[in-house]
Amino acid sequence: MNSIATINPATGEPIARYDCADDAQIGATLERMRRAQREWAARPVGERLEPLTRLANLFLARRDELARLMTREMGKPITQARAEVEKCAGAFRYYAEQAPVLLADKPVQTNAAWSGVVYQPLGIVFAIMPWNFPFWQAARFAAPALAAGNAGLLKPAPSTTGCGLALVRLAQEAGIPPGVLTTLVLDNDYAARVIADSRIAAITLTGSERAGRAVARVAGENLKKCVLELGGSDPFVVLADADLERAVQVAVSARFQNTGQSCIAAKRFIIEAPVYEEFVARFVAASKALELGDPAAEATDLGPLARDDLRLTLARQVQSSLDAGARLVTGGGIPARPGYYYEPTVLDGVRSGMAVATEEVFGPVAAIFRATDRAAALALANSTSYGLGGSVWTADREAGERFARGLASGLAFVNEMVQSDPRLPFGGIKHSGFGRELATEGLREFLNLKTLWIS
Repeated sequence: MNSIATINPATGEPIARYDCADDAQIGATLERMRRAQREWAARPVGERLEPLTRLANLFLARRDELARLMTREMGKPITQARAEVEKCAGAFRYYAEQAPVLLADKPVQTNAAWSGVVYQPLGIVFAIMPWNFPFWQAARFAAPALAAGNAGLLKPAPSTTGCGLALVRLAQEAGIPPGVLTTLVLDNDYAARVIADSRIAAITLTGSERAGRAVARVAGENLKKCVLELGGSDPFVVLADADLERAVQVAVSARFQNTGQSCIAAKRFIIEAPVYEEFVARFVAASKALELGDPAAEATDLGPLARDDLRLTLARQVQSSLDAGARLVTGGGIPARPGYYYEPTVLDGVRSGMAVATEEVFGPVAAIFRATDRAAALALANSTSYGLGGSVWTADREAGERFARGLASGLAFVNEMVQSDPRLPFGGIKHSGFGRELATEGLREFLNLKTLWIS
């Protein structure tokens, strides 16, 4: 039987080892989940939502414990880890409150006695989840899926297996029946078999473009609905009339939160020429002031990268871009300390075609571009294969809205950092995936929108 080990990225020391499920365990789990899902879906909506409210309360009650687990498994700075746990509570509470309205039948006037749309769960949804937001990514799938009457099979990222198992324990403590939300420890070969299993109704994946292609291929071959939330290379566009103080303050958070390991992190900073030098000077000063250190310490802004191979990829992207003519303004080194740390790094003079411009940069590296005017800034912003999010900064609200509407992305923000919110749909276009999470749209991704006609 295969097994996986979790590693503390701040020290490089092992934490725990977990055995992967074999065929017999997978089969028994799916059969148990099929029965549990039918019973769960048959409950009145209100009965399904009571445990979700209790789960929201448990997230808050266990906030510090869950945050420490996250910090230990993937190196998230502890203050950011607590915020993630609190956000999970908000998602479960949102769907516990809103699901009765969102799931209500929708009458449509025809010549029938009654006609309209009724919303019914699909069954078991297989969720392949990432390591960078191990509780939030799982919560934003599980909250709407369970509220709708589906069951959720969670495959956590290997490096955050402990977080995935903790979520299921918490759900059962809240009163969600065993089998309605379950974690399986799987390698990639077994994950493909699970996707193909007839008891799986749909798949959701948050991960890399490579993983998305692999999952979509198997899902397509088996005619399974899937939602893919993949990578991003979000532009952060600063126009000449922007409030620079505010833009720089948010830019630092947008790039370096979670040590830069976020699909919706700002990665390409596109600055209009009249304010380019001033923005770079302010941004570099703020980046240098960030505290790199032990993620369990309260004062830490930047922890380690989650794995050493991620750090090696980041170093390659930086060196390749320098070789192509980018300029290293600050950082660019690996600190002489245990763990998978990388200095906060700023490159300016970045041009299209460089590695930091064309690839997703998943770490504390900011790439800064100069744009001659607003039209050039928009062209640069859209010159990527990704299309997840983007933001624009300007004192002219109408101009900002026009610019945001022109961004080729699933999310566009004016004078604010790109972020997820349970009240709004989340997802991308192009190589950032398809389908939506959160809000009404995310809830209905894993529902049968059934037309009902009564004569």
